[in-house]
Amino acid sequence: MARHRHTPAASPAPAPLPLSHRQRDSIAENLEQTQETSQSPTIVSRADLSEIYRLSAQLVAELEKVPDGDMVGEVVANSLKLLRDQTNRGDIKLINKSLKEIRYALKVFAPYRETRKVSIFGSARTQEDDLEYKAASEFAKQMAAAGWMVITGAGGGIMAAGHGGAGADPSFGLAIRLPHEQATNPFIANDPKLINFKYFFTRKLLFVRSSHAIALFPGGFGTMDEGFEVLTLVQTGKSVPLPIVFVDQPGGDYWKHWQRHIERELLNRGFISANDLRLYKITDNLAEAMHEITHFYNNFHSVRYAHDDIILRLHRKVRPEELSAIECEFADIKLRGDFRVTGPLPQERDEPALAHLHRLVFAFNKRDHSRLRILIDYLNDLPE
Repeated sequence: MARHRHTPAASPAPAPLPLSHRQRDSIAENLEQTQETSQSPTIVSRADLSEIYRLSAQLVAELEKVPDGDMVGEVVANSLKLLRDQTNRGDIKLINKSLKEIRYALKVFAPYRETRKVSIFGSARTQEDDLEYKAASEFAKQMAAAGWMVITGAGGGIMAAGHGGAGADPSFGLAIRLPHEQATNPFIANDPKLINFKYFFTRKLLFVRSSHAIALFPGGFGTMDEGFEVLTLVQTGKSVPLPIVFVDQPGGDYWKHWQRHIERELLNRGFISANDLRLYKITDNLAEAMHEITHFYNNFHSVRYAHDDIILRLHRKVRPEELSAIECEFADIKLRGDFRVTGPLPQERDEPALAHLHRLVFAFNKRDHSRLRILIDYLNDLPE
């Protein structure tokens, strides 16, 4: 008689363990937070916070005893307010990750503060045999040879051309983590100056804040976004003045078509002024692109504000006859008073390395930034 093997009934699958906060955070790591979350707020009672506030007050008091510790103390105090404000975890993650990205990026850039840098933007889809790729590579090579460093987005296309032309040593890569995992180009991969960002806004902040010039090659939505953002920042004075050059392949018409749109739809409708067109240059000649950038610092060095005054720091002293001409030509951008040739102002005592530079100081109306750019061009063209 055959024996029948008894097969026990299958046990029900165990219920999955709930994900921890850290596991859920990891899953969402590469997703951009584009809207508010529906998570419940984090609620901590006043009683639970009282001891934390007592300890944090002691910490802030100790921080004030070290250089710049007062500012770090403010960061600590504002972070604790997230619990008082009943902020939900998604919003806390946004603030935490943004702060971590900015802190690390500033650390990477810090040793190179004294070296001028150019940010290069353009399409990631440009192929190696395209003329735009070759132009971007040669431009980066020439900028590196002139002593500049190059910043690009670390991906392919124009970004790879920039890093390949300049080489890894004078290059920074500002990569963005995307859901489809955009690959880092081989020229900057594993370099200590490669920085990975989750958020576009922190990445774009570092692109502009760390740059002394912007070069844009033909590209898509991202290139347009970056180009219009830097134009807006310079036009409104939220960025220091800097050269912006739109570079095409030899004989190319990409930026010429873009310029016609700007003139027809923005200038002719009164959305921008004619002077705003002086904030940038369009060229298909690499020598012109190089000159636009390097000549901007021929005499002009940097800018700083001191209350209503703007301080233009220069390599060469403005002569009396040149000062008189500036008074006549640029009186419209003053609030009051005269243009003055001075030494370093008291507000600049924290920058002793720049004390040797000459100054042109005046009460700027903080409105006509395109006219300010024209004044800088005028100063750069003064004879040596």
